[in-house]
Formats: sequence, structure tokens, C-alpha cells
Amino acid sequence: MSVNKLALMRYKTIDDCLRNRLRKWTLEDLIDKTAAVLYECEGIDSGVSRRTIQADIQLMRSDKLGYNAPIIVKDKKYYTYSDPAYSIANAPINNADVSTMKEIVAVLKQFSGFSYFSDMNDMIARLESNLYKSTHEYRNCIQFENNHLLQGLAHINPLYQATLHRQPLLISYKSFKAAAAKESICYPYLLKEYRNRWFLIARQKGKPQLMTMALDRIVSFREAAGEQFTACEDIDFDSYYNDLIGVTKSEKDVAHKVVVQINKRDAPYILTKPLHPSQEILKEADDHLLFSIRVVINFELERELLGFGESIRVISPRSLVTRLQRRIEGMAGHYR
Repeated sequence: MSVNKLALMRYKTIDDCLRNRLRKWTLEDLIDKTAAVLYECEGIDSGVSRRTIQADIQLMRSDKLGYNAPIIVKDKKYYTYSDPAYSIANAPINNADVSTMKEIVAVLKQFSGFSYFSDMNDMIARLESNLYKSTHEYRNCIQFENNHLLQGLAHINPLYQATLHRQPLLISYKSFKAAAAKESICYPYLLKEYRNRWFLIARQKGKPQLMTMALDRIVSFREAAGEQFTACEDIDFDSYYNDLIGVTKSEKDVAHKVVVQINKRDAPYILTKPLHPSQEILKEADDHLLFSIRVVINFELERELLGFGESIRVISPRSLVTRLQRRIEGMAGHYR
């Protein structure tokens, strides 16, 4: 059962009232007190209906939220707890809540290798321990793909904070092609993951084009003190990568219609897991399937297509066909 914020505030207010045994509480008193709290905390001046508080009391009495509150009515007028020591804050967690929390812990544990969850590791361990003590052992039934040996994972949290707070950075970066690392002032805009590898999307000071920097190639970085942050107002990153497989793209790149033929035996692979959201089936024949995607042509697209081996043949555009032919010929040369 989903419980919203206002409902929780009402339950807590009723609980506070019933725990105060120095006063007798009528239904009208509970209504007035709850309305006053909602006005003070949330600015709600419409009050609370009699029916709402009556429904709240019934729900607190029930097992739906695990409260089982011992609310009684004395003299057919005054509400109180039959157990003076009771409070909903002390109510035990029900079995449904325990199961849900175990599932959440199982999911959170999958992220423990990433530094931005490092502050949660102790909390997750304590929560898991307490849940284990309260019930029988819980078997983890979910695993995410991860690579704990990948370099640069420690950069994620500080780079995320710099991106979030718009901090210019002095980054020392060594690309695969460079003989040595090079320092430059950069403005970080986005952290993006692709196939378990993380990238920082940024602009270098004085240059208009975006840079895509692999975190495992960042040697070091620090805040560029005194440097003014230059925002990226011309790009909407929520949609910028919609026409892309991977992360390699420049502002000048445009999407192309890529037509691909795949044999009938392997067609289910792209039917059940489309290569891209733009995927469209063009033709179904007895021995093959023809489909298209509209994407930017880049290295990641080539690698994705080559991964299907002899199962597919790219029909168009011609430029992509030529690039794949060269790579396939180069591969074949290794095995002659």
C-alpha cells in the first residue's frame, strides 16, 4: 500500500495525541490538532474532514500498514491507546516490509563497487545484518553486470559533484593515441555509462566542440580555482544521445538510415532486443529479415554490427558498407 506524505503526517499527529495521556482526546480534538499541524508544516488551510480522521484511525488499527494500533474509545467519546507504552514509531516491521527491504538491499549491493555509493556501504551492511537477524537467510536473486577491475571508478563521485555544482576542472588526460598526458581546463556537463565504461562529456576552455573522456584515461583532476564555469546552453543532453549507439558523437554528426539484412535464424535476437529505439522492420522473407535504424555512424555502431558476424549484411548507406568491408578484410587477413 502506497502512503503519501500528508497521510503519514496525520498518522503521526494522531499517534502523538493518543500518547499524551494528560489530556482526553475527542474525535473533534484530533481533527483540530491534525488540521493545525498540516497548516503549520505544509500551509494547508482547508482543514481535515471528520471522515478522513475516522478512516485514518481505522487504518492505524488494522494490519495494512503493520501498526495494529490498540486504539480504544472510552466513555463512548475519548480516544486513547489501551497500551500506554504503544506508539506507531515502535511498531514492528511486517513480513511484507521485510521482504521488500531485502529486495532493495539486494539491488543496492550491486552498486557497492561504485564510489558514489561508497557512503552507503556501511548502511547497507547494517541493514542487511538486521534483516538477516530478524528472519531466515535471504538469497540474492539479482546480479548486475559490473567490472570492479575497471580503472577510473573512483572518479565517478567527485566528477558527479563537479558536474552537479558546475565546477570548472583542471584535468590531466591521456588518450590512447597520446604519448603523454595533457592538462586542460574543462567544463563538465554529463557523466555517461556505456557497456560498463564511464565517460565524462565536457568542453575544453576556448574550444567549441564537446569532448568525450573515458574515466579510465583521466590521470588526475582538481577544481580550477578562479575559473568561471561556461554552461552548455546549446545542447539538451536529455535528447542529445537519442540517435546514437554508444557515446561517440560530435555536434555536427547527423543520423543516417542504416538498412540491415539478418538471416531468419538470428532474427529473433534483434526482434526481442532491438539495436536501437528507432528500429523498424522493413521486410520479412522466408530466409531473412530486413530492418532499419536511424543512428549516427560511429565506431560503436560498427562494433555492434560486426558482433553479429556472418548473420547480417549491411545494405546501406554505402559509406558504412565500405568501412565494414575494410575492417572485415583486415580481420580476415589475421587468419589466412
